[in-house]
This record gives sequence, C-alpha cells and structure tokens, in this order.
Amino acid sequence: MPPRRPWAGCRHSPSLNFFGESDAAAHAADNEKVQAVRGCADTPPLAVAVIAIFGPTGVGKTGVAVELARLLRERGGEPVAINCDALQVYEGLDVLTGTASAAEQAVLPHELLGIVPVTEDFSIHEYMPLAHQAIDAALAAGRTPIVVGGTGLYLRAALADLSLRKVPAFSEVSELWSGATRHPTRIFGLDMDRAKLYERIDARVDAIVAGGGEEEARRADALGPGRTARKALGLNEILAGDLETMKRRSRNYARRQLTWMRKIPNLTTIDRTALTDAETAMLMGRKLDI
Repeated sequence: MPPRRPWAGCRHSPSLNFFGESDAAAHAADNEKVQAVRGCADTPPLAVAVIAIFGPTGVGKTGVAVELARLLRERGGEPVAINCDALQVYEGLDVLTGTASAAEQAVLPHELLGIVPVTEDFSIHEYMPLAHQAIDAALAAGRTPIVVGGTGLYLRAALADLSLRKVPAFSEVSELWSGATRHPTRIFGLDMDRAKLYERIDARVDAIVAGGGEEEARRADALGPGRTARKALGLNEILAGDLETMKRRSRNYARRQLTWMRKIPNLTTIDRTALTDAETAMLMGRKLDI
C-alpha cells in the first residue's frame, strides 16, 4: 500500500514569490523594546484566538514559543504550535532545519513537523489546508494555536484564506498584505541587532555540523530529495563541506525574512537583542494581557 499523503488532493494554483524588495517600514520603540510596525493598534486581549511568531533564522523563535507556552500553561491554557516553516515539514531534516527538540515539544507540542517524505515535493497549495485544519482543530479543542516559523508565505497562508492568484508578491494589491485573518490573531515579529543576529547564525551553522547535520544531509541525499526539499538551507553546502558559504547564505536568507517581516500588517515587533527567551515571552504575555 502506498504511503498516506495527508496533502493529497489539494488544489494547485499559480505559484507565488516568497520574497522581494520593499520600502523600509518605520519602527517606533517603546520603553519595553516593543515596536509597533505600520501603525499597529493593540488587539483587545480577549479577542485574540491565535498567536503567531515570525522572524529571521537564528533569532530564537522556537525558544521564545516554548517559553510563551510555559506562561500560557501557568495561566491554565493549553498551547499547541503550528509550524509555518516550509522545510520543517520534511521528515529527516530536523538538524538542518532547526526543528524543535523532543524536550521542547514536550512543553509545546508541534503540528505539521516532519509530515512529508524528503523525496516528495510540497508547497503552499498543500500546506494551507493542513494549517487551517490544525488551527481549527486546536481552537475546537479549547487550545491556543501558536503559529511559529520563518517562511513568510506559509505564515500568511496559515492565518488567512488566500486565493493564491498570481500577483507580484510585493504589490500593494497582493492579498499577502491584507490584514484579514481567519481568526482574531496577534502577530509578533522578533528582531535583533544585526551583528548579534549574524553571530547567532554562524554559531547555529557550527552547531548543525556538531549535532549530526552532515550525516543527516547524506541520508537525505541518498534518498534522492525532491525539488523543494533540495532547497533546504545548507543541504548542498554541508555535503560539499563549504560551511562559509552556508553561513553567508543563511545571513542573506535572514535579510530576506526581515524584508518580508517589515511588510506584515498589524505586526508587533520585539527587539530581543538584550532579552532572554523567557523575558521575550513575558513581554508578549503583557501585550496579550496573560
């Protein structure tokens, strides 16, 4: 019997670009190191059904999400993470893609991790209905979905009903930049001093190698990864032993993620340069009134 593919049967539409250039958004910092991007007004705390955490690679999204989950549990909540990273959906790439560890998932269970064989192609067209199902199921069960990841297009697809019509990604008429969401949502964007962020990215690459990333890459390569899995950041570089190129590409990717983040409507940006994961989560908690 062929393996079950939970994304099978989803309708395909024209593709969309992941990234592009945009005008820099104005950042206004308050005394809690929170920046409201594009004139974000506070969402009434009781109206928030879904929490989202976005940011560049290496900024510490998973660690912050786990600490936020601890805070929610202390208040009687039952959080669950919904992955919005386009490459963490693949099985067998946990080290390369920075998937939450078993210990982290014990605190904050994750949905949509490792659900696609590395040999298969997968895109937003398959992802969006799965993300909607996961969020709706969590809400129906009285849980708090925390959508977390670094793929901007997947974040938007998880939070909204997109027609996926072909419009330039950074066009003002693109549905990507509408503030509409399927459920009342608070979106947090994590930022950091660039020098510190790049140090963290370089250290992360070294940690990937030390944590078995080369062996993982060779196993995936032997299986014959599909077109989209082959794009996993660092897969080809680690196979070639070219860690400096892997670090440079990771820094470039972080810049593209930040370009995307500045365009997200109704975003609450947190500069976490001097903040621990727990402190960042506490700051989010105050904004959510939890």
